Amino acid sequence: MTESSKKYKINDYLNRLNIKEYRLAVQIIPKILGVSLNTFHNYRNILWNSTQDIPYEKVVMFEQLFDMRPGELFNQTISVKRLRDLFESEVSSKTEQMEGR
Repeated sequence: MTESSKKYKINDYLNRLNIKEYRLAVQIIPKILGVSLNTFHNYRNILWNSTQDIPYEKVVMFEQLFDMRPGELFNQTISVKRLRDLFESEVSSKTEQMEGR
């Protein structure tokens, strides 16, 4: 199972630590998140196609602990048009429909 098949980059971050830091991180992180060690390991192993997920506030905590930007823990880029752009295209579409009548 490759790390790219995981939903979150938790293991990517942990694997960059030296052995001493890694061991400490595995002890400290569950305490900070307020979860059991087992839950922490479950978070690390959530697969892409899984319906299982990490609660949003825990994701934010991971990103802050790992010094990541918001959304960076997620293992895929999500792109969506800005709402203002969608408004403009919707108005244009409606105008064209009205002129076509």
